[in-house]
Amino acid sequence: MDPIVVLVLLLSCLLLFSLWRPTSERRKLPPGPTPLPIIGNVLQIDFKDVNKSLAEFSKVYGPVFTLYLGMKPIVVLHGYEAVKEALVDNGEEFAGRDSIPIFERCNKGLGIAFSNGKTWKEIRHFSLTSLRYLGMGKRSIEDRIQEEARCLVEELKKNNGSPCDPTFNLSSAVCNVINTIIFHNRYDYNDPCFLDLLQRLNEIFRILGTRWIQEKDNQELEFTYENLVITAFDLWIASSESTSLTLKYALLLLLKYPQVTAKLQEEIQRVIGKHNSPCMQDRSHMPYTNAVLHEIHRYINLSPIGIPHSVTCDVKFRNYLIPKGTAIWTSLTSVLYDNKEFPHPEMFDPGHFLDEHGKFKKSDYFMPFSSGKRKCMGEALANMELFLFLTTILQHFHLKSLVSPKDLDVTPVANGIQCRPPSYQLCFIPI
Repeated sequence: MDPIVVLVLLLSCLLLFSLWRPTSERRKLPPGPTPLPIIGNVLQIDFKDVNKSLAEFSKVYGPVFTLYLGMKPIVVLHGYEAVKEALVDNGEEFAGRDSIPIFERCNKGLGIAFSNGKTWKEIRHFSLTSLRYLGMGKRSIEDRIQEEARCLVEELKKNNGSPCDPTFNLSSAVCNVINTIIFHNRYDYNDPCFLDLLQRLNEIFRILGTRWIQEKDNQELEFTYENLVITAFDLWIASSESTSLTLKYALLLLLKYPQVTAKLQEEIQRVIGKHNSPCMQDRSHMPYTNAVLHEIHRYINLSPIGIPHSVTCDVKFRNYLIPKGTAIWTSLTSVLYDNKEFPHPEMFDPGHFLDEHGKFKKSDYFMPFSSGKRKCMGEALANMELFLFLTTILQHFHLKSLVSPKDLDVTPVANGIQCRPPSYQLCFIPI
């Protein structure tokens, strides 16, 4: 037979298969836009603003719908009720982690962030136990953050009030906290080894942003040397990048809204004073500061869909059958920007977390660290760092913008997995 004819027949079969398979699966999965052969719904998604695309789809197909990336189905959960029902009420069934090729190659199914099943459960339990042993949630960790905050202040003073980009110093300070936990060592901000670590961290997230000891020889256990190394790396990278970006974004918002900064500094001076180091016990007496920190997390929406989940078994969810292994996207944006829970969600307003008496109020919709069994393990550490670093900075410096606050652009730079703050400079004026 003519090779060209064979090729045409093969391509025809592939095309028919690609048309048939999604149609068959769509009978079981939630509704969604009709996918094109082979490429799925890729052309219908704005990857520069995935949140907007998901919101538009939800208006047509409801809070649970299906998209296809190529021939791979993705079930999207949009809105608080759907996200809570899946991650909390059906936490075990939705506790899987979707297979992402770049992480499969790097992590080999090991570590804590992208593992599944027995590996994930045992390593998560081991990590939580180890972190508690190393001081997580205890005074010793608070002491380390306070020490690093003092080092950060000294570094910022070296600028002598001149304009600077805070990225490097903030990243260094946050990285040093997790360094003291994992490596039992902090680094000078100009240490060559430390600079190499930071460069590699930046390169990792640049790549991700593009579209495209015990029993170490017993392989039946999860605690192999390779698994523990990857777990330590997972903890280090997660604890470093997210918190430093949050701090960088926080300073930009405080430049944009000087009236918020003024109220923050008034509360800091009243509760903590000028010469006492801020401590976590102070936070319970600082409702406005607490509200501002929550609003920062809500507003910047650092991880719009979190890390994709997958279902661990065939799941009947809202009268749909989701087959085992199906990828799940949770639109955290739809929860954090719910206009019934947060009036005017597009505005930065600490009042979203204050009652009519100025007291701090909690919200079940506050999910910047996701929810359920895969909720970020570092939430407590991140909250401690954000409070101690930010209050220490505001205790020692006035923040001065190089342009009028109204001209500051706080629009996030989306890179596919995170909403990063735009580049900016500011002056740290010693108080």
